[in-house]
Amino acid sequence: MAEEVRVSVDAMGGDNAPGEIVLGAVNAIKAHENITVYLVGSKGPVEAELAKYDYPKERLIFVESTEVIETGEPPVMAIRKKRDSSIVKGLNLVHDGTCDAFVSAGSSGAVLVGGQFIVGRIKGVERPPLAPLFPTQKGASILIDCGANVDARPNHLVQFAKMGSIYMENILGVKNPRVGILNIGAEEEKGNALVKETYPLLKSNPDINFIGSVEARDIPAGAADVIVCEAFAGNVALKMYEGVGLTMLGEIKGALMKSFKTKIGALLIKSSLKEALKKFDVSEYGGAPLLGLEGLVVKTHGSSKHKEITNSIVQCISFKEQHINDKIKEKISQKDN
Repeated sequence: MAEEVRVSVDAMGGDNAPGEIVLGAVNAIKAHENITVYLVGSKGPVEAELAKYDYPKERLIFVESTEVIETGEPPVMAIRKKRDSSIVKGLNLVHDGTCDAFVSAGSSGAVLVGGQFIVGRIKGVERPPLAPLFPTQKGASILIDCGANVDARPNHLVQFAKMGSIYMENILGVKNPRVGILNIGAEEEKGNALVKETYPLLKSNPDINFIGSVEARDIPAGAADVIVCEAFAGNVALKMYEGVGLTMLGEIKGALMKSFKTKIGALLIKSSLKEALKKFDVSEYGGAPLLGLEGLVVKTHGSSKHKEITNSIVQCISFKEQHINDKIKEKISQKDN
């Protein structure tokens, strides 16, 4: 029998809480018998949503919280003052060992700050990075960092590359993953001061299969398995990627519904088109793990619907089964400083 994976879920975080969060949690435990969800949130709204579904009640445990951290609140202050919030209580379930992982579509800042302050960093990890998977022509790649460290240093990026490589090799089965650094050109001398200082460190590190610089336009083609950058550039690249994808999807749908002829054509290619578009659906990959913590913290989009919540919960299974934190501990040490 598969090992039990216990996941605390912030039922109050995101634009579609608690309805889509609750449905995502219910679908996760119905699809996987080894998942137990601790659903943290306001009693009335969450119980009203749960009443809509049939599910194995012994594997969905409700944990009441009386406060909600809103997106616009200063993260550090919110974590300190709102101790009975769904984010703080959910993270504490990981800290005290009740749960293996925490999933939230709520305030990014609060999740990042709380992850470090409450769950805690692995010894030797200087800056835990957010590392989402995203689709390319060659399968999924990981972008690390996409939102946690906007002022990273070269040694931080080296650690990001190591952690990203561990994740890709063990979660997606990519042997000796190719690591590239996000840059404005392919030449080694290109880039800002951070990229220029980091490049030789990545190149000389025996634990990293470094292939050089990767330009943003090459990312969709799968130029690298692990794309390393500081959070400002990473977040801009990711949001642009997602925005272009949504725009193109809208344009394709509009073109296919334009006339009777195009509708007939759409019918003929429907199954093939659906399969192709699914490959580039970011919700298929779940949320972004905050790597380098003592427990797993996963941040999903604020606009997440139930499908992405379910996938974010399910991805916690592989993280635990593959002992990702133990492997990060083996690779990351104070010698990286």
